[in-house]
Amino acid sequence: MDVSAQLASVFTAAAPRPELAEHLNVFEPLIGSWSLVVQNFGEDGTVQTTDAEWHFGWALDGRALADVWISPARASRSGDTDGEWGLSLRFYDPELGAFRSTWLGPGRGWVIPFIGRRTEDGFALEGDKNGVRLRWTFSELTAESFSWRAEETEPGADEPFVRQRFQARRTSWQTGGHRPPH
Repeated sequence: MDVSAQLASVFTAAAPRPELAEHLNVFEPLIGSWSLVVQNFGEDGTVQTTDAEWHFGWALDGRALADVWISPARASRSGDTDGEWGLSLRFYDPELGAFRSTWLGPGRGWVIPFIGRRTEDGFALEGDKNGVRLRWTFSELTAESFSWRAEETEPGADEPFVRQRFQARRTSWQTGGHRPPH
């Protein structure tokens, strides 16, 4: 087995561990692959729109959820366009009673830890980067779509600034997994 296949075989999992399923089931609707319409909002009011892809799966013997985010999507790239790639790893911390999540963005050198909790229609991740409060929210989760929003609150600011919004549409289900009900 080549090293890529070996790494995939020890990193990925078919399902969450049974004793963690109750806590990890908030992520179940995300398992699979998604195409995204990404809106990036500038401080000056400009909006840049691009596409992206996002892939979610169980990891680390079913103890975590891993995802890889790629923008622009590989299918729409031309020439030497590199874009951004990122990885998140999320797991339930029983002592905290919440999720720990870390975003790794190697293109920008970002490592951002978050604490996540369920919301009425999804979950939200809260963290801090250089004194700026971050809130990343997954909402309107269904078997076929979801919304995502990144908010930033500068020190001393009363209101958050919406930095990004994603609209996601499912493109595939996890291989070997089950299709969530509609």
